[in-house]
Amino acid sequence: MKRLYLLRHAKSSWDEPGLADRERPLAPRGRKAAKRIAAYLRREDATPSVVLCSSSVRTRQTLAAILPALDGDPEVLVEEGLYAAGADTLLARIRAVPPEADSVLLIGHNPGIGDLALSLAGGGDVDALGRLADGFPTGALATFTVAADAWDALAAGGAELTAYVVPRELS
Repeated sequence: MKRLYLLRHAKSSWDEPGLADRERPLAPRGRKAAKRIAAYLRREDATPSVVLCSSSVRTRQTLAAILPALDGDPEVLVEEGLYAAGADTLLARIRAVPPEADSVLLIGHNPGIGDLALSLAGGGDVDALGRLADGFPTGALATFTVAADAWDALAAGGAELTAYVVPRELS
């Protein structure tokens, strides 16, 4: 069994209207939310082998907040191609992860990350599935188990949603 974590960046700031979208930092609320997600990941003993992160400022700041909470020493890859990527592009990137990686954490943007989560969810916790269908807000984290032996076999409906949390639900 493999584990996949899909994390939408925490809430970004709109305080500087002229700032390019990819340069927007986390808002104070986003920094608090990222700390809550980090605490959750620590409690869950999250041990991703690989972390894939969009190159935007807000995704890199979200990564910086959660990285100390991750067990092990994951390979961290910040990639330009993940910025504002759609679900198909994100899935293709996950499929390219080497098969020896037991778990992957992807930090990205909506609508791509939410669409990917919905596409992959072939079953799982009924409550979590219902909440996932209602949306994928900033800071949301979906955790899946994947029965495939290799990431390149991951397909729509090919994962089981085991948990779905949003920062406001966490203390």
